[in-house]
Amino acid sequence: MRAFSTRLVLLPVALAGGFAMVAPSGASSSIEASRYPKPPLEATRVLDRVTLNRLVQNKGMSLQWISWDDSRGTVSARMVDGRMRLTGSQFATNGPGQIMLDGYVTELGTGYFTFEGKIRIIDAPDGGRVCEADKSWHFAITQQRRYFRLREFEWCDDLTDYIDIYF
Repeated sequence: MRAFSTRLVLLPVALAGGFAMVAPSGASSSIEASRYPKPPLEATRVLDRVTLNRLVQNKGMSLQWISWDDSRGTVSARMVDGRMRLTGSQFATNGPGQIMLDGYVTELGTGYFTFEGKIRIIDAPDGGRVCEADKSWHFAITQQRRYFRLREFEWCDDLTDYIDIYF
Protein backbone atom coordinates (compact mmCIF):
# COMPACT_ATOMS: atom_id res chain seq x y z
CA MET A 1 0.00 0.00 0.00
CA ARG A 2 1.30 3.45 -0.92
CA ALA A 3 1.25 6.24 1.70
CA PHE A 4 0.27 9.73 0.65
CA SER A 5 1.03 12.94 2.47
CA THR A 6 -0.99 16.10 2.23
CA ARG A 7 0.55 19.50 2.07
CA LEU A 8 -1.18 22.79 2.73
CA VAL A 9 -0.60 25.30 -0.05
CA LEU A 10 -0.86 28.97 0.83
CA LEU A 11 -2.01 31.40 -1.81
CA PRO A 12 -0.88 35.05 -2.11
CA VAL A 13 -3.78 37.49 -1.84
CA ALA A 14 -3.37 41.20 -2.56
CA LEU A 15 -4.45 43.51 0.26
CA ALA A 16 -4.27 47.28 0.61
CA GLY A 17 -0.70 47.94 1.66
CA GLY A 18 0.70 44.43 1.15
CA PHE A 19 0.12 40.77 0.55
CA ALA A 20 -1.16 38.01 2.80
CA MET A 21 -0.59 34.29 2.50
CA VAL A 22 -3.86 32.49 3.15
CA ALA A 23 -5.11 28.94 2.93
CA PRO A 24 -7.67 28.12 0.22
CA SER A 25 -11.31 27.99 1.26
CA GLY A 26 -12.06 24.94 3.40
CA ALA A 27 -8.43 24.33 4.39
CA SER A 28 -7.09 24.87 7.86
CA SER A 29 -3.77 26.39 8.74
CA SER A 30 -1.87 27.29 11.87
CA ILE A 31 -0.01 29.96 9.91
CA GLU A 32 -1.45 33.41 10.46
CA ALA A 33 -1.83 35.75 7.53
CA SER A 34 0.72 38.54 7.76
CA ARG A 35 1.34 41.65 5.71
CA TYR A 36 4.66 43.10 4.75
CA PRO A 37 5.52 45.81 5.05
CA LYS A 38 3.43 47.17 7.88
CA PRO A 39 2.18 50.65 6.94
CA PRO A 40 3.44 53.54 9.06
CA LEU A 41 1.00 55.18 11.46
CA GLU A 42 1.56 58.64 10.01
CA ALA A 43 0.69 59.81 6.50
CA THR A 44 3.54 60.58 4.10
CA ARG A 45 4.79 64.13 4.68
CA VAL A 46 4.78 65.90 1.31
CA LEU A 47 6.96 69.01 1.61
CA ASP A 48 7.68 69.37 -2.11
CA ARG A 49 5.25 68.65 -4.97
CA VAL A 50 8.04 68.50 -7.60
CA THR A 51 9.72 65.62 -5.73
CA LEU A 52 6.34 63.90 -5.33
CA ASN A 53 5.66 64.14 -9.08
CA ARG A 54 9.16 62.95 -9.98
CA LEU A 55 8.79 59.86 -7.81
CA VAL A 56 5.25 59.03 -8.98
CA GLN A 57 6.24 59.50 -12.65
CA ASN A 58 9.63 57.79 -12.29
CA LYS A 59 11.43 56.10 -15.19
CA GLY A 60 12.68 53.01 -13.37
CA MET A 61 15.58 52.02 -11.16
CA SER A 62 19.02 50.50 -11.39
CA LEU A 63 21.73 48.89 -9.32
CA GLN A 64 25.12 49.55 -10.94
CA TRP A 65 26.17 45.89 -10.64
CA ILE A 66 23.23 44.91 -12.86
CA SER A 67 23.04 47.72 -15.42
CA TRP A 68 22.77 51.44 -16.04
CA ASP A 69 21.57 50.97 -19.62
CA ASP A 70 18.13 50.32 -21.09
CA SER A 71 17.48 47.30 -18.87
CA ARG A 72 16.36 49.41 -15.92
CA GLY A 73 14.03 47.87 -13.42
CA THR A 74 10.58 49.17 -12.54
CA VAL A 75 9.35 51.22 -9.60
CA SER A 76 5.79 51.74 -8.45
CA ALA A 77 5.04 54.77 -6.24
CA ARG A 78 1.39 55.07 -5.28
CA MET A 79 -0.65 56.56 -2.46
CA VAL A 80 -2.49 54.10 -0.23
CA ASP A 81 -4.58 55.71 2.54
CA GLY A 82 -2.40 58.82 2.60
CA ARG A 83 0.85 56.84 2.66
CA MET A 84 3.10 56.46 -0.36
CA ARG A 85 3.85 52.79 -1.06
CA LEU A 86 7.12 52.23 -2.93
CA THR A 87 8.00 48.91 -4.56
CA GLY A 88 10.60 48.18 -7.17
CA SER A 89 12.85 45.57 -8.71
CA GLN A 90 15.50 45.03 -11.34
CA PHE A 91 16.69 41.67 -12.68
CA ALA A 92 19.88 41.06 -14.64
CA THR A 93 19.25 40.09 -18.26
CA ASN A 94 22.41 37.97 -18.54
CA GLY A 95 22.75 36.50 -15.08
CA PRO A 96 21.22 35.92 -11.69
CA GLY A 97 21.62 39.43 -10.15
CA GLN A 98 18.57 41.18 -8.73
CA ILE A 99 17.48 43.99 -6.44
CA MET A 100 14.11 44.53 -4.79
CA LEU A 101 12.70 47.24 -2.54
CA ASP A 102 9.42 47.31 -0.66
CA GLY A 103 8.13 49.83 1.87
CA TYR A 104 6.73 53.29 2.39
CA VAL A 105 7.95 56.83 1.77
CA THR A 106 7.65 58.74 5.03
CA GLU A 107 8.77 62.17 3.76
CA LEU A 108 9.24 63.92 0.41
CA GLY A 109 11.27 67.14 0.50
CA THR A 110 13.06 69.32 -2.02
CA GLY A 111 15.29 66.87 -3.90
CA TYR A 112 15.04 63.99 -1.43
CA PHE A 113 12.79 61.37 0.12
CA THR A 114 12.95 59.05 3.13
CA PHE A 115 11.96 55.42 2.66
CA GLU A 116 11.08 52.95 5.45
CA GLY A 117 11.28 49.39 4.27
CA LYS A 118 13.33 46.54 2.92
CA ILE A 119 16.04 46.55 0.29
CA ARG A 120 17.38 43.19 -0.89
CA ILE A 121 20.26 42.54 -3.30
CA ILE A 122 20.85 38.96 -4.45
CA ASP A 123 23.75 37.63 -6.55
CA ALA A 124 25.15 41.05 -7.49
CA PRO A 125 27.92 41.71 -8.25
CA ASP A 126 28.85 38.10 -7.46
CA GLY A 127 26.83 34.91 -7.19
CA GLY A 128 26.02 34.03 -3.59
CA ARG A 129 26.02 37.62 -2.31
CA VAL A 130 22.88 38.41 -0.33
CA CYS A 131 22.35 41.82 1.25
CA GLU A 132 19.10 42.62 2.99
CA ALA A 133 18.10 45.30 5.47
CA ASP A 134 14.80 46.66 6.73
CA LYS A 135 15.33 50.20 7.99
CA SER A 136 15.10 53.89 7.21
CA TRP A 137 16.82 54.85 3.92
CA HIS A 138 17.58 58.25 2.37
CA PHE A 139 17.45 58.97 -1.37
CA ALA A 140 18.53 62.33 -2.78
CA ILE A 141 19.33 64.19 -5.98
CA THR A 142 22.95 65.37 -6.06
CA GLN A 143 24.98 67.32 -8.62
CA GLN A 144 21.89 68.08 -10.76
CA ARG A 145 21.48 64.40 -11.72
CA ARG A 146 18.24 63.06 -13.20
CA TYR A 147 17.76 60.46 -10.47
CA PHE A 148 17.45 59.95 -6.74
CA ARG A 149 20.45 58.01 -5.37
CA LEU A 150 20.45 55.97 -2.17
CA ARG A 151 22.74 57.82 0.25
CA GLU A 152 23.75 54.75 2.29
CA PHE A 153 26.44 53.43 -0.05
CA GLU A 154 28.25 50.76 1.98
CA TRP A 155 25.42 49.28 4.04
CA CYS A 156 26.39 45.69 3.28
CA ASP A 157 29.81 43.98 3.32
CA ASP A 158 31.81 47.16 2.49
CA LEU A 159 30.91 47.17 -1.23
CA THR A 160 29.53 50.43 -2.62
CA ASP A 161 26.03 49.82 -4.00
CA TYR A 162 24.64 52.64 -6.16
CA ILE A 163 20.86 52.33 -6.19
CA ASP A 164 19.18 54.94 -8.39
CA ILE A 165 15.54 55.82 -9.11
CA TYR A 166 15.28 57.85 -12.33
CA PHE A 167 12.88 60.66 -13.25
